[in-house]
Amino acid sequence: MLIKKAEEIRGSEITPKWLYVNRRRFLTGALGVTAGALAGRTLKELAWPAQRVMAGSKLNVARKSPFSTNEEVTPYDDVTHYNNFYEFGVGKEEPAEKAKNFRTSPWSVKVSGLVEKPRTFSVEELMQLAPLEERIYRHRCVEAWSIVVPWTGYSLSVLLKEVAPQPKAKFVAFETYYNPGQMPVANYAGIPFPYVEGLRLDEAMHPLALLCFGMYGETLPNQDGAPVRMVVPWKYGFKSIKSLVKIKLVEKQPPATWNMANPSEYGFYSNVNPNVDHPRWSQAKERRLGEFFRRPTLMFNGYADQVASLYAGMDLRKYF
Repeated sequence: MLIKKAEEIRGSEITPKWLYVNRRRFLTGALGVTAGALAGRTLKELAWPAQRVMAGSKLNVARKSPFSTNEEVTPYDDVTHYNNFYEFGVGKEEPAEKAKNFRTSPWSVKVSGLVEKPRTFSVEELMQLAPLEERIYRHRCVEAWSIVVPWTGYSLSVLLKEVAPQPKAKFVAFETYYNPGQMPVANYAGIPFPYVEGLRLDEAMHPLALLCFGMYGETLPNQDGAPVRMVVPWKYGFKSIKSLVKIKLVEKQPPATWNMANPSEYGFYSNVNPNVDHPRWSQAKERRLGEFFRRPTLMFNGYADQVASLYAGMDLRKYF
């Protein structure tokens, strides 16, 4: 199991080599549908035309979200060359290189468990369920660095309502894609795969919880969780699971990879809380990528007004 010791956490992990990486590279994708492809489509599908899910494709964004922060956005090259994605390496710069040939099409997401209408969706079908919004969210990593990203997607609640949760459903379990043939370096990550995560159902239904298909107006790069991921902005980054293939509604709290690997350091809830230190470092301050000085960490990553009521009466030191 790969759990870093304090002396192993180098300054390069906070002020990384991403200052020197190659320029952004992307493919431009043509969007549009033929008249023949429109035949038999529902009005809902016609309202939001199908989009090709290829790396670097432009996305049709319906609107800017009122949930967005007005903070300065972190540069694209920084966000795409400084990642945690252990399936493609434990170094922050590794995923950008080792995920470049990751195959993300065709892709499907199975939604099952305690639902009235279980279904397997293609990623294209998922993108048709609601207009895509751009949401500029803060994103805080447990290692005390942060970013501000214009994500593209819609509230996960749209999908959950589509499958109709049963009364017994209390939690939502997520599972990422795992294929040792495409991810050979995962054998050295020190954590079990496939990567799994979970939320309480009321957390998953909160409008801030984003089912995400893109960033910076384009589809997700492979290293950032293509073709579909979660973004849960009030929690530490490892809760925002990448490259989703399974969503299951369950009655009991589901397993979560880092919580299983080291429960004393990674709680199930993992809410951003500057008053609860990681056992090996303080969470009171953070460093935004591209900045030299640290800034105070905000409670719930600055989303306290929206989500604090979800945890009313809970001991947030015990349920960290």
